[in-house]
Amino acid sequence: MIVTERGIVASKEVLPMGGDLTLRSIQEYAAAVRSRYLRGSVREKKAILDEFCKATGRHRKSAIRLLHRVRSTAGKRRGRPRQYGAEFALALKMAWEATDCICSKRLAPFLKELVPILERHGELRVSEAVRGQLMHVSASTIDRILAPYRLKPRRGLSTTRSVSHLRKLIPIRTFADKKGLKVGCLEVDLVAHCGTSTEGFYLHTLTAVDLVSGWIECLPVWGKGQSRVGSAIDQVRRLVPFRLLGINSDNGGEFINEVLWRYCKQHAITFTRARSYKKNDQAHVEQKNGSVVRRLVGYDRFDSKAAFEALGQLYLLVRLQANFFQPTSKLIHSQREGAKVYKQYDRAQTPYQRLLAAGALSPAQHQALAAYYEYLNPVQLCAQVHQAQETLWKLARPDCRSDTEADIIAALDATGSQQETRTLKEG
Repeated sequence: MIVTERGIVASKEVLPMGGDLTLRSIQEYAAAVRSRYLRGSVREKKAILDEFCKATGRHRKSAIRLLHRVRSTAGKRRGRPRQYGAEFALALKMAWEATDCICSKRLAPFLKELVPILERHGELRVSEAVRGQLMHVSASTIDRILAPYRLKPRRGLSTTRSVSHLRKLIPIRTFADKKGLKVGCLEVDLVAHCGTSTEGFYLHTLTAVDLVSGWIECLPVWGKGQSRVGSAIDQVRRLVPFRLLGINSDNGGEFINEVLWRYCKQHAITFTRARSYKKNDQAHVEQKNGSVVRRLVGYDRFDSKAAFEALGQLYLLVRLQANFFQPTSKLIHSQREGAKVYKQYDRAQTPYQRLLAAGALSPAQHQALAAYYEYLNPVQLCAQVHQAQETLWKLARPDCRSDTEADIIAALDATGSQQETRTLKEG
């Protein structure tokens, strides 16, 4: 094909009528006639367009846009110009990591308070333009920019065993019975750090979440005995910055027992339980089990005193990070329309902010928490959490299996006997 200033000179095999040209040939043709088209009169432009459309098969409007395109767009990004640059992405990633990687809908409204805190501690230095973008960035933009850094979670094992003792004395509270609650009503649950096997001894985590403010307390528990769990509940009562009014647990024997029943009676704590096999009755604490405990501790097996102490050190830091620098959103309205349920959430706030708004703190408690909040550096706190995680993960143990069983499974896998291996593993 020969391209000249007056057009294309080619045979019918190279330039057939009807437009079987390649995109590159059409662009070359447009580049050859573009200057003549832009300089021509209305009649000349009409003739060039007729010729161009007949030769390429393009629509007339498409041909006009192509002939007016002075610069080639090959290799360039289409659509709107990029609004958020690399500086913004790095600043957003640092703020996200300082809150221990919370979701975008909780992070977006909290950035207006978090950015000044990071600047006050010298952790964030950005231009005024980027600072303004951080203050007004949307949740969808945060998701799009932070998508490469997110990881998919795993699932753990349940060790809850139902008991019948005292069940008739402890009332049931469902997910629909949570309206009108005050600050101090907690949901509690245990998380097992057993790896992939529930055999033998292993540590647990007691998770307690306030239903009104979202205040969370996590404590390591040496096993799941009644006295151990009761002692952890007493420690939670002393740690929370408000009066403990009630607890709601599952139906496991670690909670439904005489020890905890008498303790609640002694301290005027309302003791309720959820329905069996209805995790939505404890939706708040179940969510924290995944977003806090499992995400930070993982799914390894821990069964030593050193791991118990390391877990306690980690939770001391997590207590400050989750309650002061991790906003949460609460459901305020839901409406069903056909098969869809439309939910409306309030503005994301930290548990500390919700406690202040609820007016549940005494002047002394308010002053103590305000001093903590003013002193804490979220970036340094996040670094300390990661360091505590590394210390804890080094103390993980292998699964509790006998050497003989493991050797047999390895030998069967080596010989390729998949059915025998599956039977042994399942048995």
